Amino acid sequence: MTRSRLGLADANSDAQLLHRVIEILSAGLDLDGIAQGVADLITETTATDVCFVHLLDPAGDRLRLRGATAPFDQLARRIELPVGEGVSGWVAAHCEPVVITDNKRADPRYRYIPELRGEEFISMASVPMITRPGDLVGVLNVHTRDRREFTVADVELLSSVAGLMAGAIENASLHSRLAEREEAMERFAEQIVLLQETERRRLAGEIHDGISQRIVSLLFHLSAAADAMAYDPASAAEQIARAQELAAGALDETRHAIAGLRPPVLDDLGLAASLESLARSIPLLHVQVDTVTTNLPEHAQTAVYRIAQEALQNVMKHASAAHVQLRLSAAADAVLLEISDDGVGFDPATTAERAGPAGYGLPGMQQRAELLGGQLTADSTPGRGTVVRLRVPISHEHPG
Repeated sequence: MTRSRLGLADANSDAQLLHRVIEILSAGLDLDGIAQGVADLITETTATDVCFVHLLDPAGDRLRLRGATAPFDQLARRIELPVGEGVSGWVAAHCEPVVITDNKRADPRYRYIPELRGEEFISMASVPMITRPGDLVGVLNVHTRDRREFTVADVELLSSVAGLMAGAIENASLHSRLAEREEAMERFAEQIVLLQETERRRLAGEIHDGISQRIVSLLFHLSAAADAMAYDPASAAEQIARAQELAAGALDETRHAIAGLRPPVLDDLGLAASLESLARSIPLLHVQVDTVTTNLPEHAQTAVYRIAQEALQNVMKHASAAHVQLRLSAAADAVLLEISDDGVGFDPATTAERAGPAGYGLPGMQQRAELLGGQLTADSTPGRGTVVRLRVPISHEHPG
C-alpha cells in the first residue's frame, strides 16, 4: 500500500532522511547550526519549499526563529512570536501538530508576519519539538507554494525529525549552560582571589602605617622610661604615660583592623540592626532606615553590610545629598537592599569607562554582589539623585 509522503516514495526514504538528520545532530554544532542544518535538509529531501525552526526562549514564553531555508535564513534571531500566538504559538501552547491545506488567513490561529511572506505559500504543517521527558523546546514548520495534502504519515515523519532535534537541542542547551557556568565560576574564583589580595593589602597597610609605628614608638618610650627610672623618676613617669597613650591607640587600631575583616556588630546585633547602627555612624548625613530581619548566611551578611557601607560613604563623599534612605527587605527568594539619595547623581553610561567618583565605586560593589550570586544596579540621572539596588538570592538549603 503506497502512502502519500512529503515528496518521498517509500519508507526507506523516510529512514534515509532520519539518518541524515542524525548525522547533522551528531556533528557537534551549536543551536543555530543544528536548526539551520535541519531546515536545509528537510526542504531538500521532502519537496517542500521552506522550513522554519522556532526555538523556545529560556523564559518559556516566546518562540524565536533560529533556523530557516534561504532567503529567510537572514532573519534568524530577528523574528519572535509569543507562545499562544499564531499557528506556531498555538502548537507550542498545546503541544499538538497543525496542518493547513489552504486559505490560511481563514484559520483563527494564523498570524501574518510580513517578513516571512506567508502570502507566497499555500499549505503548511507545524509540529512541536518535544524531548522524551515531554519538555517543549520549539516548533518545526514546513510550507509549500502549491497546495499540498499533508497526510498522517507526513506529520509522523516531521514529528520524528522534530523529536530527534528536540533531544539534540536540549543537550546543546545544557552544554552551553554548563560552559557558561564553568566560565562564571572561573571569573568568580578570580574575583575572590582579587578581593582577598585587596583585603590583605589593606590590612597590611593598616598594620604597617598605624599599629607597627605605634608599637615602635611605644618601645622607644618604654626604653627611655627604663633608662630614666633610677635618676629621674618624673621623666620616667612621663615616658610611661606616653607609652600608655600609644598602647591605647595601637589597641584601637587593632580593633579597627579586626572590624575590617568582619564587623563585630554583625555578630552582636545581626544584619538589620547593624545597618541601622551604620546609618547612625555616617557623619554629615541623615539616613532614614527601614529594615527587616533576614535569613542570610554570615558571609552574605558581611557582603551586604560592606556594600551598604560603601554606598553610604560614596553618598557622603560625592552626592551632596540632603536626604538618604536605606531599605532592607525580604522576598520569598531574595533579600533586597536599596539605598537612595537626592544628590547630584551621575551618568550611568560613564561607569563602564571609569570607576571614580562619578561611578559611585560600582565595580567593587558589583563584584561583591556577583560573588553572592546576586545583582547590583544603580539608577541615576545627573541632578536627580541615585538609587543603588542589591538583590541577593536566598538559598533555602543553607539557612543562615
